[in-house]
Amino acid sequence: MIDEALINRNIAELRQRIRLIAQECGRDPNDITVLAVSKTRPAAAIRVAASAGLTNIGENYIQEAVDKQLELQDLPLQWHCIGPLQSNKTRLVAEHFHWAHTVDRLKIAQRLNDQRPSTLPALNVCLQVNIDREPQKAGVAPDELKNLAEQVATLPNLMLRGVMAIPAARDDTAAQRQTFAAVRACFQSLQGEYPQMDTLSMGMSRDFPAAVAEGSTLVRIGTDIFGART
Repeated sequence: MIDEALINRNIAELRQRIRLIAQECGRDPNDITVLAVSKTRPAAAIRVAASAGLTNIGENYIQEAVDKQLELQDLPLQWHCIGPLQSNKTRLVAEHFHWAHTVDRLKIAQRLNDQRPSTLPALNVCLQVNIDREPQKAGVAPDELKNLAEQVATLPNLMLRGVMAIPAARDDTAAQRQTFAAVRACFQSLQGEYPQMDTLSMGMSRDFPAAVAEGSTLVRIGTDIFGART
């Protein structure tokens, strides 16, 4: 059973929080996109979020997302792949998504490029940077980001749009902001050469206030929209 009232209330509260944080930082709240992260959530919950104006949908599990897309094809949604990209899943992403946030190596970018149907516009991609250099986490090292950007920018069926990061969990706001500032520096270091880069994808339910304060243009929110998973 979908609690529509809860989802709508959560979205209203989330927007208000983002608005206040943005105002405190001198930012325009309209420059911050909310990506509704809907992994394991039913299509009906996404429909409620879309009716409240959230049309950017983030999914970690690719086949699950494709199934939901069929159910929701009447809605004008933008589908973002935010889960790990493996070679055996690139075709589904290339054929069914508008965005891929987790590109971290040329092999994956090349496959997405080659498998993108010619009838579709270029696939928007973000490069995932492993800002904390965690060995168990995906993402390119910060000092390898420039080289990967150069390679991806040559692929005609991809549009290099930004940088994405999932920093290590930190409870201290100052520490969160310090890490997000490092991600922003990586992003800004590429913008001069690639002016089409306009997306800094960082911040989730636990730390999005710090991310917004440090310049995030897209926050990936699941729990604070749909509630805790049961």
